[in-house]
Amino acid sequence: MIIDAHHHLWTADCPWLAAPGLESIRRDYTIADLVPRLDAAGVTATVLVEAGRCDAAETAEFLALAAATPRIAGVVGWASLTDPALPATLAGYQGLPGATKLVGIRDQVQAVADPGHLARPDVRAALATIGAAGLTFDLVVHLGQLPACAEAARATPGVTFVLDHLGKPRIDADGLAGWRAAVRDLAACDNVVAKLSGLLTEAGPGWRVADIRPYVDTALELFGPQRLMAGSDWPVCDLVASYAEAWTALDACLAELSPDERTAVLAGTATRTYALEVGS
Repeated sequence: MIIDAHHHLWTADCPWLAAPGLESIRRDYTIADLVPRLDAAGVTATVLVEAGRCDAAETAEFLALAAATPRIAGVVGWASLTDPALPATLAGYQGLPGATKLVGIRDQVQAVADPGHLARPDVRAALATIGAAGLTFDLVVHLGQLPACAEAARATPGVTFVLDHLGKPRIDADGLAGWRAAVRDLAACDNVVAKLSGLLTEAGPGWRVADIRPYVDTALELFGPQRLMAGSDWPVCDLVASYAEAWTALDACLAELSPDERTAVLAGTATRTYALEVGS
């Protein structure tokens, strides 16, 4: 069994797609585009992650889609960590069709300039509210925010954090040491798991498996297979690699794991962390 723990769906008018260099993915991506790719790659089920609209209506749409699509086992929806109405937003999600597939929440922390954002009392309270609701919090952050993520994880032990894309390391000859130093404290927090996703995009055009393998190896060392999950980051990965190529590259990086370790990374960690009912 393989679970794609991180993919998106969107429409061409998604605001962030207007940025230069994104022309090739500036189109609608629907479930009809996804399913043939899942079948070809042997992927059993997926987790659909909010796509940067920062709009509760998107989460409602994704939950309805998940209710009608057994292959979507879970949805990571959007909510703002600084919205006083967060409890009401979460309660509203619980009343929607597909609510049982809401497994986590994400906010676009990577876009916040304030280095103290995750230390704000209202943000810490929001994180605790998300955890109390039985939901994970996905961390979409950049390298410089990793120390603040570790502080937040230690301060809110009742929350399960999921680090997207390994924190977006700089993948080049000098990037590994700096990323390792930044992510080490976060990996030491038992309430944090991480996604092996998005690495090909960070590596850029002309990527090689050898470029990302040291980062996967380091993640395996620091987090261990039981706290790592695999994700395609499709359709973002289409900037540099197809859906199939993303899985082939990751599979190559996991080739030396034992069968039990591979099972953990490819399905077990996602199933446990997000409490997925695969096939339901």
